[in-house]
Amino acid sequence: MMWLFFGLLAWALGWAVNIRLSNLPNRGLFSVLPPAVFGVTLLIIWECLVRGFEISPVLLPAPSVIAATFAASLDILWVDFVQTVIKGALSGYVIGCGSAFLLAILVDRYDFLRRGLLPIGNFMAALPIIGIAPILVMWFGFDWQSKAAVVVVMVFFPMLVNTVQGLQESTAMQRDLMRTYAAGYLTTLIKLRLPSAMPFIFNGLKIGTTLALIGAIVAEFFGSPIKGMGFRISTSVGQLALDLVWAEIVVAALAGSAFYGGVALIEKAVTFWHPSQRK
Repeated sequence: MMWLFFGLLAWALGWAVNIRLSNLPNRGLFSVLPPAVFGVTLLIIWECLVRGFEISPVLLPAPSVIAATFAASLDILWVDFVQTVIKGALSGYVIGCGSAFLLAILVDRYDFLRRGLLPIGNFMAALPIIGIAPILVMWFGFDWQSKAAVVVVMVFFPMLVNTVQGLQESTAMQRDLMRTYAAGYLTTLIKLRLPSAMPFIFNGLKIGTTLALIGAIVAEFFGSPIKGMGFRISTSVGQLALDLVWAEIVVAALAGSAFYGGVALIEKAVTFWHPSQRK
């Protein structure tokens, strides 16, 4: 009962603190404090509920147990992080988004590509990852190359569709003005259309950050060397080591958040002129 009381007390304190913080200006440190307090409150409630109801660690380990496993398994977590995030997700993300961006420029330039390729792209984007991943693993082997190939397939078409849509964002009056200045296609593309498309391009890049990590982890369930986050999760579940599974989930969440946040910061620096970035 004592643990349940502490859980209720943490919930009440967190609620009261967040009410006070919500009345403060949403900038600087005050924009970070509410989610931080909310997250800490959830962790305390989680710890109290697990201990209060004596839930088995096999079903749900306490945050303190997960933290201890995290600290004791840093070497394993680092090896898995490099294999999955840096080799698989990041390489596939760069290849997929880069090739989609270049193809989007060709699709925008030639109308027959837009009519013929985009419907196929929508069809490919709807294919389930659990159907594609085993095939690509058989094609490219069990190492990180097959995971990068899965990531390429997952991020390619969202990036392509967003970039093509963004290149259409400039108005007819703006394009006519560029023609009155005797600007060719390349000049119009660089000076007008690409800047106008930047919010759409970064939207595709941000969507790709989450898809890349999911694709790399899921692909490792269908075959990988004895390292990687997906491999570790699948084997740890079989060994009932749920604390290590949650530690891998924490690493994936931190990596995904940092990846998305990095792209969002670059977007803010590049598209500072756009109304969505103005205060």
